[in-house]
Amino acid sequence: MRRDPLRAWGDDPAPQTEERDVPPLTAGQRRVWEPLAAALDTLRSDTPTEADLRISIGKEPSAPLPEKVFLLHGVTGSGKTEIYLRAAARVMRLGRQALVLVPEIALTAQLIQRFAARFPGQLAVLHSQLSAGERYDEWRRVRRGEAPVVIGSRSAVFAPLPRPGLIVVDEEHEPGFKHEQRPRYHARDVALHLSAESGCVVILGSATPSVESYHAAQAGRSTLLHLPERVGRVRGNDGLPHSQILPLPHVRLVDMRRELHEDNRSIFSRPLYHALATALERGEQAILFLNRRGAATFVMCRDCGHVLRCPSCEGPVVMHYEATATANEGPSSPAPVLVCHSCTHRRLVPPFCPQCFSPRIKSFGIGTQRVEQEVQRMFPQARPLRWDHDSTTGKGSHHRLLNQFLRHEADILVGTQMIAKGLDLPQVSLVGVIAADMGLYLPDFRSGERTFQLLTQVAGRSGRRSTRGRVIIQTYTPEHYALQAAQEHDYRAFYTQEISFRRQTGYPPFGQLVRFVYTDPSQTAGQKAATDLAARLREGAAAHSLPDWGMIGPAPAFFQRVRGKWRWHLLLRVSGPPDEVSESLRSLLAHLGPMPGWVFDIDPVHVL
Repeated sequence: MRRDPLRAWGDDPAPQTEERDVPPLTAGQRRVWEPLAAALDTLRSDTPTEADLRISIGKEPSAPLPEKVFLLHGVTGSGKTEIYLRAAARVMRLGRQALVLVPEIALTAQLIQRFAARFPGQLAVLHSQLSAGERYDEWRRVRRGEAPVVIGSRSAVFAPLPRPGLIVVDEEHEPGFKHEQRPRYHARDVALHLSAESGCVVILGSATPSVESYHAAQAGRSTLLHLPERVGRVRGNDGLPHSQILPLPHVRLVDMRRELHEDNRSIFSRPLYHALATALERGEQAILFLNRRGAATFVMCRDCGHVLRCPSCEGPVVMHYEATATANEGPSSPAPVLVCHSCTHRRLVPPFCPQCFSPRIKSFGIGTQRVEQEVQRMFPQARPLRWDHDSTTGKGSHHRLLNQFLRHEADILVGTQMIAKGLDLPQVSLVGVIAADMGLYLPDFRSGERTFQLLTQVAGRSGRRSTRGRVIIQTYTPEHYALQAAQEHDYRAFYTQEISFRRQTGYPPFGQLVRFVYTDPSQTAGQKAATDLAARLREGAAAHSLPDWGMIGPAPAFFQRVRGKWRWHLLLRVSGPPDEVSESLRSLLAHLGPMPGWVFDIDPVHVL
């Protein structure tokens, strides 16, 4: 008997969607669907099969045809999933298979329900929370062609599809599509390579496309499709579903400097507090977003300034509240524990500063646990629910938390970035962003882009079934262009400023990056190795006449010490036409030869 991942979640099969229950496309959706349908109809019976794809392994990747690659830029709630469903149905009628990739396991639950309802018994699921047996059964079904639709996280891009016809990369901008360990690959790039080899159609979908993907569409290397309107679903007097255009939620930036000046020292600004109270009074749901789990960002002595750090990683330890148990009394109330988010080292909070022995050692900053506690204190009648890495460790935990919130067993969802994208939460009328500046000034050239994407995505969770959607973003830098663009839901305004910055600095898409990272138990040895490699790179760049290049570093990595080892890194940036850059980099890396102790990553998504 086959092990069914859908049954393993403990749910009944999704009820089949009848044709009469599918709402007609809006005019905007039809404009997007027509060129997609035309491209899908060009799939011929001689489309390369899996055997042909195996022959292409190891060959130089070719560029996919622009008319086979579509960048679907649709605002949150614009109905991108309905386009995916229709495209999958189209390729199935042609005898092909469809692959849908998502960056987070948390996003699979609702997407799987939609696809399982539309294609009952024809769906395979592949992601890391499956057991070995479930993964084997699903893999075998795909290999035999018994599952014409496959949904999974990034590794599903290697699923053995006998006759691929469509690959959807949902939330294509997400860094989760990049595998950071060997083999290093980006699922989006693998999908494009498969399109070039097999002729299948690729849809890259996002409300906030990556700068690289949008620039490629502007340059004609893919076809840009745009869904500018949010679409709601209503049932008319005739009993049939209809689509209606909904406004995007109203976004307000709250200057926390003014709140502090007016003596408000709460983690909630006054506008956010009143908006929460109003939502609770109306029986609506709210989301409080903070990109930091735990109860605090660090613990510091207020007398000498000493910050408690992990002995193995040198990074600040974060305060969490964890329930402990005794043999006689059972579970006790949660107690503060210091945890390292890199190596999970744990220690109790000391009563005195280990450096100056002062008792004035306190936590600073806020995390999801702290926000949850503040909600319970300020709104005793509310039912908060926390959704972060710490609360979703068990199998099926994402699915259980999602269903609990959808059943309105909680009023306020407190969470990190895993709740910021892809979820359809119909009763949410308010989204509050506690600290929008977190991550804005990290030493990463993509920090502005990621902040804009995250804020736009989390804002999109509000008002998906009504006209009362509100978003309140708390910030200390409301003048930043990424926040201004997020307030107006204006991707083009953000892109215009961001692409100008990239052009001036030579960062992608105007150049290619290679990151070299060296780890060693000795800081001195790491520094020497980094300095030596920098010299070799300069020599190699001169010998191979790199067209336009620069080097950043060598320097200690942002996360300088992890699991007892020191990290040094440097970035090589090469600008110019893509073909020339790729050829020059291959020659340079071959010139360097073996590099023991070094890890290098071409086109890294993180440079910390």
